[in-house]
Amino acid sequence: MTHPEPGHARGTSAYRRLLAALLCAGVATFAQLYSPQGVLPQIAADLGTSADRAALTVSAATLGLALAVVPWSFVGDRFGRLRSMIVAVVSATVLGLLSAWAPTFELVLALRLLEGAALGGVPALAMAYLNEEVDARAASIAAGWFVGGTTVGGLLGRVVATPVADVTSWRVGMTTVSVMAALAAVAFVVLAPRERRFVAVRVGSLLDQTRRVLINLQDRALVGLYLSAFLLMGGFVAVYNYLGFRLSAEPYLLPGWAVGLVFLAYLAGTVSAPRAGELAARHGRYAVLVASVLVMLAGLLLTLTGPLWLVLTGLVVLTAGFFGAHSVASGWAGARAVTARGQSTGLYNLAYYGGSSVLGWAGGLAFEAVGWGGVVAFVTAAALTTLLVQRLLVSEQSVA
Repeated sequence: MTHPEPGHARGTSAYRRLLAALLCAGVATFAQLYSPQGVLPQIAADLGTSADRAALTVSAATLGLALAVVPWSFVGDRFGRLRSMIVAVVSATVLGLLSAWAPTFELVLALRLLEGAALGGVPALAMAYLNEEVDARAASIAAGWFVGGTTVGGLLGRVVATPVADVTSWRVGMTTVSVMAALAAVAFVVLAPRERRFVAVRVGSLLDQTRRVLINLQDRALVGLYLSAFLLMGGFVAVYNYLGFRLSAEPYLLPGWAVGLVFLAYLAGTVSAPRAGELAARHGRYAVLVASVLVMLAGLLLTLTGPLWLVLTGLVVLTAGFFGAHSVASGWAGARAVTARGQSTGLYNLAYYGGSSVLGWAGGLAFEAVGWGGVVAFVTAAALTTLLVQRLLVSEQSVA
């Protein structure tokens, strides 16, 4: 399809505004999505539940997001990516404020599920919006910057909620994050350039919608990218879900505010995601994707060591590798699809957040049974399986 308007070129004012807007959307989305992660020990203690059940406050939101990303892709096709993302961010912020003050654990989970479903509009549509509006030569670089921006949101959600919860309660900590997300949402609405290249797609019948989804599942490289997203994100979230429990226990005994500072490791992803995009533009996506998974695996194994500084170094390396891989894979899933790009992005995010919900929770079973070594074994298996999937499905010949 030819577009009457050229895509925004790298270095132009509109290009910078688009990246700044998506950065704000990433802050508003991912700050809320993961704000409970740094305060899981407080939630478990306050509500009298176990580590794996407390982690459901994260998994409920990521499950809602996973279930919603494909439906959001059709909403974006019909009404426009930008308009749909605005509705998503505003709705999620309201639900985030409500979930922080729900009186029972079950109601917290229900509202977190709905909040995640609303948040699904941003990752479901951001890559499609970006790939449509940005010049093709700058798309992989722009995708890297967007993923780097999401790390800022994830970091802020954890780093802000944890120290506030330490001196007040986890509810006040999560509320503070929702207020911050509301400000980021306003900035997103103000900064985002209007869509110039969007062409509305008639949604059609359920059968037509299903066909648009299935088109992408006929491409083995795309299937490999979706499976990789499920495995890598699930393992990554498992590490961050349960590391706080390890560091607050013997022999480290870190207080809550110090555990919150551990999430500063996310800054490694803020650096590695755009860098991986630049390397992929020069050396090919496949090579950078495999290298990023190997970096992630090396960092994971370092967390088995005893000294705290080595554990934290391993976390930084793991985070850099993960976001490098995610930057490449998510941009690739959107760029490779031709006739159903929005649905390809939706399927990638379905797998990505499905992994967060399922494997992020299941890692807790390994933690409760064996301790930290169980989590490392669990995530190592996920990373090695990812390398196998990439070798079999995402080959050098499939680069596009």
